Amino acid sequence: MSFAPSSDGLEALRPFNIPHLPPSFYYIANFITPEEEASILQKIPAQRWVTLSHRRLQAHPSTLTPNNTLLAAPLPPYLVNPVVERFKALGVFKKTPHRAPNHVLINEYQRREGIMPHEDGSAYAEVVATVSLGAPICLEISPKPGMGEKDDGSPSGHPEPAQAEVANEEEPVTSNEDEYDSEARTTPSQPHGSDARYKLPTRILQESRSLLITTSSAYTDLLHGIAPVDVDEDLSPDTIANWYLLAEPYVFEEAGGKNERATRISLTYRDVLKVSSAASKVFGGMGKR
Repeated sequence: MSFAPSSDGLEALRPFNIPHLPPSFYYIANFITPEEEASILQKIPAQRWVTLSHRRLQAHPSTLTPNNTLLAAPLPPYLVNPVVERFKALGVFKKTPHRAPNHVLINEYQRREGIMPHEDGSAYAEVVATVSLGAPICLEISPKPGMGEKDDGSPSGHPEPAQAEVANEEEPVTSNEDEYDSEARTTPSQPHGSDARYKLPTRILQESRSLLITTSSAYTDLLHGIAPVDVDEDLSPDTIANWYLLAEPYVFEEAGGKNERATRISLTYRDVLKVSSAASKVFGGMGKR
């Protein structure tokens, strides 16, 4: 069963709405070219990687402060062109406070690396745009804990506290390792009245050079994560929500419904709500590091 798109004002994205999921998931295959992908990968600065328990990442233009504030600074040019220009054409961030992304988290997932189910949290506007580079990977979508399903398949009840992505998780972990081993923390979260009827968990297959946009109820009411496996299995139209939006579904069919994991880099674009220009000046442009 598919659902009508939500009233989020993203008219240009309607053809890319993922069916069989709550509205506000959009998938665009071949969002960038192979040449653009290679150029971005080549420009990611090697010295900026921070290693966590299960993967490594870097934040641009900087990490957030302890109170989830971004020190104002421009994004590096290689993260702006051509990606952000195409966001503008699609109107992806046109309703966020700054009308454009101001923060990019670069994650590297090697074979058998993943991230536990989490939500992105309240430090950001309710729009996330993720560009995938390198190898394909499966993103798992699930309800928040305690938010079960009614007999008709719609979510019911109030969620228990869900895992929220730490806005400042890109900081090196120097103490309290156990507390941050999951790279997430627990925060209260409430549903936003979604009445979409769906069966979860389910999966979105993110191909290389693709764009996945999560907004509205898809951002607020659901968790997402990546299983730490060698192989994504049982890939088919029955198990992959965006199967008919994929550029090359035959690649996975010919592999027997499998995706052998390899290194995947994700560029997660978001609009941080609190931005401090004064702090950036006081600290001598720390955000430009």
